[in-house]
Amino acid sequence: MRQLSLSKTNIDSTGANKSFDRLQIQVKKLKYALVHEWLTPLATGGSELVVQEILKHVDEADVYALIDFESANPESYLFGRQIGTTFLQHFPGARSGVQKYLPFLPIAIEQLDLREYDIILSSSHAVAKGILTRPQQLHLCYCHTPMRYAWDLTFDYLRSSKAGRGIQGLLTRYLLHRLRQWDVIAANRVDYFIANSQHTARRIWRCYRRRAQVIYPPVNIERFSLMRQKQDFYVTVCRLVSYKNVSAIVQAFNQLGHTLIVIGTGPELEMIRRIAKPNVQVLGWQPASIVEKYIAEAKAFVYAACEDFGIALVEAQACGTPVISYAAGGALETVLDIRQHPETGTGLFFSSQTAAALVQAVEEFEQLQGKFRPEICRLRAEQFAPEVFGQRYLAFVERCYQEFHSRDFTESGAG
Repeated sequence: MRQLSLSKTNIDSTGANKSFDRLQIQVKKLKYALVHEWLTPLATGGSELVVQEILKHVDEADVYALIDFESANPESYLFGRQIGTTFLQHFPGARSGVQKYLPFLPIAIEQLDLREYDIILSSSHAVAKGILTRPQQLHLCYCHTPMRYAWDLTFDYLRSSKAGRGIQGLLTRYLLHRLRQWDVIAANRVDYFIANSQHTARRIWRCYRRRAQVIYPPVNIERFSLMRQKQDFYVTVCRLVSYKNVSAIVQAFNQLGHTLIVIGTGPELEMIRRIAKPNVQVLGWQPASIVEKYIAEAKAFVYAACEDFGIALVEAQACGTPVISYAAGGALETVLDIRQHPETGTGLFFSSQTAAALVQAVEEFEQLQGKFRPEICRLRAEQFAPEVFGQRYLAFVERCYQEFHSRDFTESGAG
């Protein structure tokens, strides 16, 4: 039997406007379920923005998650909405982090009964793609990333966590081994994958041997104002965790002496504060208005992590702020290095996650900063606007539906 796969000639992201019109006629009456991992006031990242944007276009979808503490939040887009949840909803401390119940996540997601729906839309960075479906149901998964702690960051996780040491470490390694096995099985329950970048699409292929259509996630660029006059400081904004590599950024600016603003909180906050010299201001968590102000006024946004997409890099460009980034991951798809694109450059890359490489990049940026144009940065960011995502996502759903129900999966039809 031939595996269901995407054909570039049959399914791509072009012709979005016509596809949107046809979608309203053809699949409007179908019943949708939208599945995400967890919905809490603490979960406000890029994957939640995708869920929010999907619901703007498929408002009639019923929403499911492992846990839900968001629909009771009056300030949430989900306020008052009925959300289907699992037995984890009632576990102690689930609201502050259901990840602590990692061994139970796969079996929990499999308990959601979605048999009544025609189309299942999952938004997955962990287990949401593992829901059980019937043969006639179409399942499309928007994959933000294969589980990082089970795949790419396994050894970082084991090295930095108490759970990675001693007898407990052996149990953790076995758990992650079984989790990877389940994750591959769960991926085979998906009919069509969508990736948030080419980088993620390559990771999906490496982990699952499944191809994915790239549809970049929505970035709320209207939240950010174009600022043409920049101040004499650099800024970085992110969670202060090891893989973000903020310590290397701080070490580089300790050497350079330029003013750096560090915004974010996390387990490395106190360590970052200890190593920072007076020219590095570590502000910790800040409200959105303060974050937006610093990003808009900075002469450059600095980033040293390898991200699957990297929404913050697009947000910086929406302010007209150029980006100095590690040359890996989604950054290579959202930022244009001015050395390769003299007329349309929006940033500058450095090749290794070291303080020395960043020092060299900042020194070069100081020589080139007069060549960056805020308007060009803003135009680049507009390519990732929510309406672009909505059109491409809906067009893809319709085309998958057409192909799924026109394919012959019998042995005779597979030849």
